[in-house]
Amino acid sequence: MKIMTSCAVSAIALLAVTGVHAAEADKANVTRVYNDTVAPADQQAYETGVKNYNKCLGQHGFKYTWAAWTHETGNTYTYSYIAGPYTWASFDTMHEVGKSCDDSWRAEANPHLKGETSAFLVGMPELSYMSKDKDSKPALINVTLFTLKTGHEASEAFTEALKKITAAAEKSNWSLHYMVSKVRAGGEGAADFILVSQAKNWAEFGAEPNPPLWKMVEGVYGKPDTDALRKSLNDAIHEVTSHVDSYSAELTYAPASK
Repeated sequence: MKIMTSCAVSAIALLAVTGVHAAEADKANVTRVYNDTVAPADQQAYETGVKNYNKCLGQHGFKYTWAAWTHETGNTYTYSYIAGPYTWASFDTMHEVGKSCDDSWRAEANPHLKGETSAFLVGMPELSYMSKDKDSKPALINVTLFTLKTGHEASEAFTEALKKITAAAEKSNWSLHYMVSKVRAGGEGAADFILVSQAKNWAEFGAEPNPPLWKMVEGVYGKPDTDALRKSLNDAIHEVTSHVDSYSAELTYAPASK
């Protein structure tokens, strides 16, 4: 996302404990994401396999939505499937019901995969500046992945900086909205946090927020505090990458309406 890429250009530690996990258990704030990579020659066969798998889910009354996104930048032969936000317990149910179609996936989609990764994303509302339009259906999402420097201090500095940026965005009624999630169980090389913004088309994606990020923050906190905040954020970040994805209605699974 442009907002946070600019942070990096100008420049998830394991914080959760058992008590925090227990407190989060009943919240519908967990998303699961799968990222599939295919070879160009296998793309059509893979997509056919996904559609047949979705058909199987429908036949078995699977009640959870898997939204499909195709990567428009970065590795353009990558597909992402996102389910949630749900409670942690929902994923137990999802796993059991989904077993009925495991053979379909293995037979029709797996043979065309070069690789697959998966992670859970835990929503961080205190770090997010969400649009009040809950029914918006974006054509594009800009996904920015943050890998932090090692240590508790970097994680704490990053989250505190984002809290202040979000507070400034809310106070100034900023034009750009975003959602931040903490990555859990992403495996080796996974990012620590993911920030997602939406766009209805490429024209909206390419437009700069007005005012730009740091001008917005400066308008709330003043230049000295903004400079210190910017440095603190940049010092906490090891790496930032981003990609843009487009929504794929053809590959999305949604339960039938009653």
